[in-house]
Amino acid sequence: MNAPAEHANPYGRLPLEGEGPVDLQRQRDVVARLLVPRGAGTGLSGGALPHAGGVLLSTAKLNRIVRLDPYARTAVVEPGVRNLAITEAAAPHGLYYAPDPSSQIACTIAGNVAENSGGVHCLKYGLTFHNVLAVRGVSGDGELVEFGSAAPDVPGLDLLALVIGSEGMLAVITGVTVKLVPKPALARCIMASFDDVGVAGEAVAAIIAAGIIPAGLEMMDRPATRMVEPFVKAGYDLDAASILLVESDGTPAEVEEEIAHMTEVLNKAGARRIAVSGSEAERLKFWKGRKNAFPAAGRVSPAYYCMDGTCSTTTTPRRSGAPRTSASRSSSCRWRSAAPSPASTASAWRRSARCARSSPKPSGRCSTR
Repeated sequence: MNAPAEHANPYGRLPLEGEGPVDLQRQRDVVARLLVPRGAGTGLSGGALPHAGGVLLSTAKLNRIVRLDPYARTAVVEPGVRNLAITEAAAPHGLYYAPDPSSQIACTIAGNVAENSGGVHCLKYGLTFHNVLAVRGVSGDGELVEFGSAAPDVPGLDLLALVIGSEGMLAVITGVTVKLVPKPALARCIMASFDDVGVAGEAVAAIIAAGIIPAGLEMMDRPATRMVEPFVKAGYDLDAASILLVESDGTPAEVEEEIAHMTEVLNKAGARRIAVSGSEAERLKFWKGRKNAFPAAGRVSPAYYCMDGTCSTTTTPRRSGAPRTSASRSSSCRWRSAAPSPASTASAWRRSARCARSSPKPSGRCSTR
């Protein structure tokens, strides 16, 4: 291969190797160095940033959907396949891939596996852990490994939960088998406004206590809504201290009943205003602001810290008023603070890796966006 290039970039020198004749000794020297797998680079824990002298191994060109079985409701994909591309491929069969981090138009499935990604619908449909059947890869010593299986009751140790969320430290992922779920006949979203962030947190607990498992449940406070509304024009109540987005899906009868039940609970919990999406376009508009909250933070500052924490439903109400800028997700609440960074962006991303690492599986982290 060609000699390393000297061109500087945010990750160091790129490329380490170019296309050309293969020098086996040179390759041994390369693989002996620290390999850091990289998908689309959308993760916020800094996992795609190599150490000095390390090698960044991109899987972006491994982007084929190898097999999609609508009868078994599974898909076998390469690591560089985008999250949303799986749903797009499954859509003609009335199926989709449930985890939907806010970066789903760009993030790749291997990165989702590495971070145990969730999304706004993780309360009902689970995280990546709940939607992946098998992971194939290459271990640090070059061994081909496979975790899990699409077949039930496979003998041996179940190590799938070990590799999902391991942030690329256990293997370079080369293939993933995912579950596909039927697309609901109908989905509608409630947007509820509150005069107090703590009251909104109590409303979350009230919904869960009522025995309702919403398809999606998110909270945004006033600084967050005021950041995104000029950008997405989602129709958020900018005078509210916080808003809740609560979604129901299923058959039309199921959705109508659940929307009525949740509206009653939210009114009793102190909502000042409630709006229900009247069309699919309006539902998507409600969610558009939430999914664009992170990039919209650039309106406040070009450099900022992203802090991700996890707390149980029992602590959600009393903790929900703590951060200045927040976004919480149902049974696990996520706080996102936007503030100028005194360090470089790369350094800030490395420091942000030290967040939300105490959650046990399978709850994991609903953190990859």
